[in-house]
Amino acid sequence: MSDYKVLICDGLAESGKDTLAAGAQVDDCSGVSPEELLEIVGDYDAMIVRSRTKVTRQVLDAGEKLKAVGRAGVGVDNIDLAACAAKRVTVVNSPEATTIAVAEHALALMLGLIRHVPKADASMKTGIWAKKELRGTELYGKRLGIIGVGRIGCAVSERAQAFGMEVIGYDPPLSDEEIRKRCVIPVSLPEFYATADFISLHVPLTQETRGLLDGQAFAMMKRGVYIICTARGGVIDETALLARLESGQVAGAALDVFANEPPGLTALVAHPNVIASPHIGAQTDEAQTRAGEHIAAEILAALKGEPLRWKVV
Repeated sequence: MSDYKVLICDGLAESGKDTLAAGAQVDDCSGVSPEELLEIVGDYDAMIVRSRTKVTRQVLDAGEKLKAVGRAGVGVDNIDLAACAAKRVTVVNSPEATTIAVAEHALALMLGLIRHVPKADASMKTGIWAKKELRGTELYGKRLGIIGVGRIGCAVSERAQAFGMEVIGYDPPLSDEEIRKRCVIPVSLPEFYATADFISLHVPLTQETRGLLDGQAFAMMKRGVYIICTARGGVIDETALLARLESGQVAGAALDVFANEPPGLTALVAHPNVIASPHIGAQTDEAQTRAGEHIAAEILAALKGEPLRWKVV
């Protein structure tokens, strides 16, 4: 039996647990509370989290033996990266595991929004045949604007182009040449907002992206734009979005993520032109299997001092 001990905080696919068990003692404490985590984390060499558990400086101080933190997924905004770097705790994630699932969910939300799928289903289930009231629009020939032309943004672009959409992109860290290589048309931010029929966000939550879509951004958009967000809660100013939905500037929004999760039945969630889902973009059997296997292998490599594929810090 290995001397390494790994703590699972938010669940992991069985195949991932099996991978870990081949090289470490594994304790699955899914659902552990913040208070309980502080009491037990000191016994572990590594911990694996999803988006629920917050890896704060306090957790890292309590985890005196911690050598590695793994995020089974992409976003690491729930991990204090600066504190990890200061304490020489390696942080790894599994950025490729959920790409397809999130991209497909973004398209599902887009289609559900413009074809009124939730309303159609709800009306049918109450015995109402609302055919005339549920006229939609098509993706074909429309312009999709993608903010964040990374793995998921590119996957969304590929699928959107199969629907006959023109795809433009905005991603300041990337050169126009690199954006073109990813089969997306680079444009300036004013042109992006002024011409996109749909805007889909695929950026992490950082100081730079927090409130990225705010009142000023919405004011630059063409009237009747649709907003899709499967990225991170907080990149959209939800108060500003609600105001623009009320004014008709934004025709509809499909949101999988929220500034506060769960958000409860807010005015935004309840708005008739909003489709809301409970942060399920990555929730497919296939994606969760990949995420578990990828992060398990990466954590074992970090503990053994082997080369890493997806080191964050």
